[in-house]
Amino acid sequence: MSISTSAEVYYEEAEEFLFKGDLVQACEKYYKAAEEAIKLLVIENNLKEITKEAEEYGWDSKTLNDAVTELSYKLGDNIIDMWASAVTLFTARKFMDKDLIENYKKDIKTLIEEAKQRFSIKVLK
Repeated sequence: MSISTSAEVYYEEAEEFLFKGDLVQACEKYYKAAEEAIKLLVIENNLKEITKEAEEYGWDSKTLNDAVTELSYKLGDNIIDMWASAVTLFTARKFMDKDLIENYKKDIKTLIEEAKQRFSIKVLK
């Protein structure tokens, strides 16, 4: 039995929008998928300060960026690049063509896979 994370659900929705040619909606869903993967990684890595910040201010841009910075100390700088792809998809969503989206979405997929792998390892322990 396979359990999908919220990040995976958003990613699949993004894929559907991309297939239908709704590029703006696809970009928004890819971003949301990355955001959910970051949240999952925060929980998995027990980042208490980030969790506290999220409880106090919500998952705003500052909290998400703080989370990515803290995660980079534990997981490596590549998480910053993956998050940058998500932010680019979201902020430039009205100007993206399909080829650019296809390129950036690879980082989102990698981010989700990393979060899912770490989550699966924790569940199986």
